[in-house]
Amino acid sequence: MKTQPLLAGRAPSGPISLMKRVYKYVLPEVRAELGRWRARADGIADLELRKQALDSMNAKQFHCEGGGVYAAANLEQRHVLIPLIVALQTISDYLDNLCDRSTSLDPNDFRLLHQSMIDAVSPGSPVSNYYALREEQDDSGYLAALVEQCRTSIAALPSYHLVREHVVELVKLYGDLQVYKHIAHADREPALLSWWDEHASRYPQLMWNEFAAATGSTLGMFMLFLAASDPKLEAEQAASIRNHYFPSICGLHIMLDYLIDQAEDRVGGDLNFCCYYDDQRMLNERMKQIVNAARKSADELPFGYFHRMIVEGLVALYLSDPKVKDQRDVRDTAKLLMKGSPWSRLFFWLNSHWIRKAM
Repeated sequence: MKTQPLLAGRAPSGPISLMKRVYKYVLPEVRAELGRWRARADGIADLELRKQALDSMNAKQFHCEGGGVYAAANLEQRHVLIPLIVALQTISDYLDNLCDRSTSLDPNDFRLLHQSMIDAVSPGSPVSNYYALREEQDDSGYLAALVEQCRTSIAALPSYHLVREHVVELVKLYGDLQVYKHIAHADREPALLSWWDEHASRYPQLMWNEFAAATGSTLGMFMLFLAASDPKLEAEQAASIRNHYFPSICGLHIMLDYLIDQAEDRVGGDLNFCCYYDDQRMLNERMKQIVNAARKSADELPFGYFHRMIVEGLVALYLSDPKVKDQRDVRDTAKLLMKGSPWSRLFFWLNSHWIRKAM
């Protein structure tokens, strides 16, 4: 890369600096945005849609809070980045609830719902009735308002034209995953494997379940939004961010999520991408490779220390979750993944003694 304009003079200098920004600016503003959307969701006419909209925000608030960390790297533009990140993540979480706790198992319904995410990051595309294939219809304009918020924020990003192609690609992959993993249990694995066949040649380092997990992350989208907030961004840099975040950093994000959810997913009979390894030893080895690939990708980006803080923060955030202590195998995996990483241990301590007490 010829230049490194993106975070020059803006990025936090280390973990403590990052956390100060997160607590002083990011979390209060993310929570204010969520409060605004909760008030809007509370007025949804259809009872089922209202329930899923409110439940998704109440149960998954930390998704928006985590995504908001990217705004900490460009505080001057947080008034654009935070509403955009919160709106897109809220669409994602709402649609996940609609599909996961759905009155429908129709893949066409799921596909149409997720067209809203594509439209949200595609200014100029027509907005349609995303509920046309399901019983529940009247959301009092809630989903369309979220889409419009994304578009309004995107219009304020000076370099969005350089990242749009990559953002839309990641959103489409995300939508594919949500369709295939929420259809009837007997159909979902064949559908996921067939989908993997379309992409396997591009990612020989991955297994099918690891590719699927990577598509479930919104972090690549958020990083591209951050990049687009810089008027000096170059097309080469946008492509590099996409390739360094997907699949390695995105894959780590969602594999960690599945790692700590193994026990509850077994009870609920839910699909879990950590359950497709031959044994615990293989799981540990693959997770070690995944975290090392994410660290390498972070280090190779301009201002790699910021991206490395994201990676180590992810490891610490998930592995300090209370779910871990009741799963012996997961505790063992956690020790392996944090071994030799002072930053992960620092974030683990901060998360255990600071962050969770403030939640």
